[in-house]
Amino acid sequence: MVGNFNDCYWFQVDLLPWLYGVEFIVALTGNLFALWLLVVRERRNWHSGVVLSCNLAISDLLYILTLPLLIVYYAEGKHWMFGQAACKIERFLFNCNLYVSIFFIMAISVNRCIALMFPFFTRSYVLPAHAKAASVVIWVVVGVISCPVLKFATRNESNNKTVCVSVGYQNPADKIPHFNYKVFLAVFGCLVPFVVTFTSYCLVISVVWKSVSITTLEKRKVALLVGAVVVLYAVSFVPYHVFQTWNLYLEMSEHKHTDNLRIHKPTDSRCWVVYMYQVSKALATLNMCLHPVLYMALFDSIRVACCGKSLEEDFRAVARE
Repeated sequence: MVGNFNDCYWFQVDLLPWLYGVEFIVALTGNLFALWLLVVRERRNWHSGVVLSCNLAISDLLYILTLPLLIVYYAEGKHWMFGQAACKIERFLFNCNLYVSIFFIMAISVNRCIALMFPFFTRSYVLPAHAKAASVVIWVVVGVISCPVLKFATRNESNNKTVCVSVGYQNPADKIPHFNYKVFLAVFGCLVPFVVTFTSYCLVISVVWKSVSITTLEKRKVALLVGAVVVLYAVSFVPYHVFQTWNLYLEMSEHKHTDNLRIHKPTDSRCWVVYMYQVSKALATLNMCLHPVLYMALFDSIRVACCGKSLEEDFRAVARE
């Protein structure tokens, strides 16, 4: 940690325990229910979209199980009592869940794009086995790029408490490699998938709105899907990477120009960046609560279970009016 940031972290104790608590309940319930519906209701229609969505739900459930640790951590005034290994594992699973989510959302968008642009090719050649292979590749890639977290994450002693941090301030030599690593993740793990996802949905919208053979029902499904992904990026993914990079950059600058870092008092503007970074990290975990909305856009069986009627029934009701 650069400087004496105790005054910048007061809100975490008041805000994050109940925020993570709500996210834990909503995400656990929503993803367990969605996974059950995908396995039971979509069992006879086990296509590539179901495979990718199941992997996304499993990823969410793996990280959801670590949220009680964070709830206790912040409720105890940022005191980590679960050991070094648990600290590293929690940071590793957070990283994995974040980038597995981003890459599977990218895969779902590409799959949707190919299905709409090349429907006959998709029916003949895009099989669930291909989606399973793509899922394995995503898990392996994300696991590999997340491994450095196990090196950087550690516990530190601060104000008679043990904190779990992404990089130890007792090892200033790790600051530059850690910053470079986070920039790499922002580019490879967020920017590149965002470009691919955005391009895919631009093509999808172009095909859907120009085609006379695609029904209004299908157009509404696409609109719901695109809207869910836009909200995910706007709320969870982009703010986290922007404020994380900004915060780390300021830390790098402070290391270069400050001799006694531990007693240096941060300015209000510096605290604001810390606030926004911590809030954006909490919002990054919010993506687990928003994924069931994505499943509703993809599968009528889930929308029927949640809303009581499918898009087709909804459309017919509107048409009668």
